[in-house]
Amino acid sequence: MTPVDLHCHSNVSDGLLPPDEVVRKAHARGCQLLALTDHDDVRGLPLARKTAAELGLQFINGVEISVSWGKHTLHVVGLGFDDTNPELLAGLASVRAGRAERAERMALSLEKLGMTGVLAGSQKFADNPEMISRTHFARFLVESGRCKDTKSVFKKYLVRGKPGYVEHEWARLHDAIDWIRGAGGVAVLAHPSRYELGNETLRVLLIEFQRMGGEAIEVVSGTHSIADVARFGRLAQEFGYLCSSGTDYHATGEGSREPGLNSNLPTGCVPVWERWLKVPLVDVLPAKLN
Repeated sequence: MTPVDLHCHSNVSDGLLPPDEVVRKAHARGCQLLALTDHDDVRGLPLARKTAAELGLQFINGVEISVSWGKHTLHVVGLGFDDTNPELLAGLASVRAGRAERAERMALSLEKLGMTGVLAGSQKFADNPEMISRTHFARFLVESGRCKDTKSVFKKYLVRGKPGYVEHEWARLHDAIDWIRGAGGVAVLAHPSRYELGNETLRVLLIEFQRMGGEAIEVVSGTHSIADVARFGRLAQEFGYLCSSGTDYHATGEGSREPGLNSNLPTGCVPVWERWLKVPLVDVLPAKLN
């Protein structure tokens, strides 16, 4: 097991726990190096950093930026950047600005199915109003009894081709990478297996991401299977990418792993986190991931 988690979320975006509780939870599970990567917002980082320092846990600034690439929505994780950088902050604010309008369109689409009060109900789950997302809609639809769990909500209503899904233009890929690099950080392509790209399109993305300045891909992810880990480990080595690892934790019971520990990277992969380590990692005995 690797005691590193470079992808997790708090209630500053679509997680359920405050930043300090996410840090404490990861630390309690044996994490030795953590990044908080809320969607399009870095306002949880100061509290997370402070808590990590109190616990003696090594911490890296992180963010996950929503990106439009052609007809695909991608996520780019930024790591190790200056979270006071003006260009980065302005870019993230521009991405957040579109979320409220998207939420209104999603609610209207669901109202056509007879679902009333969805927007107001979903807003109750968004501790940060600027960050209302599909996850908040999913939690409301579960609470209201329309689906048994958030995974079912996404499958039935909130993915492309379903009635609650609406098209939206996020940040452009090169802009997101420029914001991260301009703030001194590393751009990482998050959970690449989730994008359902064909082999040829995936290779085009990996070429373009690298050409634009992207340096790493998430090989180990809470949503990656064993086969995915092996596949993206091979691709990382073929293209010369550094490799990252994260649970993509949002909330206990919502399908993702608990924060703090991940399976090991495949042999031959170069960890992206080596550049930030101040204290060597201590090996963790294998344990069942949950």
